[in-house]
Amino acid sequence: MDQLTVCLIIFVLTVISYCAGKISMASTSIVSLLLLSLTGCLSASDAVTYFGDSTVVMIGGMCVVAAGFNRTQFCDNIAQAICARAKGNMTAILGGYVILGIILSQFIQSPVAVFGIVAPMLASSARAAGISPSKVMFSLGVSVVATCSTLPLGAGATVAAEFNGYLESYGYTEFLAGLGDAALGRLPLLIICALYCIFIAPRYAPDHPVVNTKEAQAKASNKVPLSPFAERAGYIIFILVALGLTFAKQLHLANWQVTVIGAMLMVLCGVLKPKEATGALPVSMLLLIVGALGMADALAATGAGDLIGGHMANLYSAVNGNSYIIGAVFFIVPFLMTQVMQNRATMMIFHPIAIATCASVGGNSVGLQILIQAGCLTAFMTPMATAAIPYMMDYGGYDQATMFKMSWRPAILFTVVAVAWTMTLFPIL
Repeated sequence: MDQLTVCLIIFVLTVISYCAGKISMASTSIVSLLLLSLTGCLSASDAVTYFGDSTVVMIGGMCVVAAGFNRTQFCDNIAQAICARAKGNMTAILGGYVILGIILSQFIQSPVAVFGIVAPMLASSARAAGISPSKVMFSLGVSVVATCSTLPLGAGATVAAEFNGYLESYGYTEFLAGLGDAALGRLPLLIICALYCIFIAPRYAPDHPVVNTKEAQAKASNKVPLSPFAERAGYIIFILVALGLTFAKQLHLANWQVTVIGAMLMVLCGVLKPKEATGALPVSMLLLIVGALGMADALAATGAGDLIGGHMANLYSAVNGNSYIIGAVFFIVPFLMTQVMQNRATMMIFHPIAIATCASVGGNSVGLQILIQAGCLTAFMTPMATAAIPYMMDYGGYDQATMFKMSWRPAILFTVVAVAWTMTLFPIL
């Protein structure tokens, strides 16, 4: 058997184990990483690097920062104030946090970081309203993932240049992307996503966590009130971390450096004791991400992405040039592939294919490029889709079966909205 076949078999077995739930998802993830290394799909040296991956370190740091923030009275005070102003209306409360998450996702190119900033406050508000966080965490998670970098602000301002870079490298510059094209193409998806997450998604979320959560355990334990200095330090450190993540590039810092500095300060300022900081690390969730990163890279390295992408080059003639059908395929296939691969790797596979397809008929590839980006950045159904998903699953107490139950409706809705709008605005011919 070649490595591609072996990798696909390991992947299928991993997904089956996730869904079956006979062993923990973290255990499944690490077993799959070991199998990938033992079968040569990943080298042993590559496999071990995922334990120190910048995303894993960043999430670990953010979890400690969030735990310190939760030790203060800020979340509870804000939750009480918001609940009083919203008169206990959970839809109004959730709407405020979803909109806040979407706004932050335009400036911070990391759904994990945005979720880590907003989730503690949403959890406190939900409890103050007498609702389990499991009812609302899916809404927040999907909204910050699916709308990341939609508007031409922050990282979103470079999307047009990236699209045009692909076009120039291919030598096909008959049609170039304007600064606002990607934002215009994805804007309806942002609006529909916000409305769905606020008004519809909570109906299908579980009333109580399906699995135990680190956040729930932390709230269940008795905590000694912080000193006035530590209380104020907790506020300030959390705010500085949020600002640091927003302006990390300008500060010449990596996101993981920002969160680790924040975590260290939480301990040094007495907001968390060293044991509390260690206990705040969600080891199972981090191991799940380690294995997911390994699986994503193995699928790319063994050629699984190229195999799928190669079959799409002749798509145009097969569907008689129907822009909507082609657009649907160029959204759905990257969307599905990004459930198991890194979004950047998937985009690198499909942008050249879209350009080649359009160049062969003298068509405009901008619409397909927008759909590829949207499909890759909208993935939210599995823990392998993006590191924000395991974080959300841990906070909400979701297992994989619950994720599928909550995800299939918005997946279909987002596909229809994205394809119909984008290909009407940017048809191939």
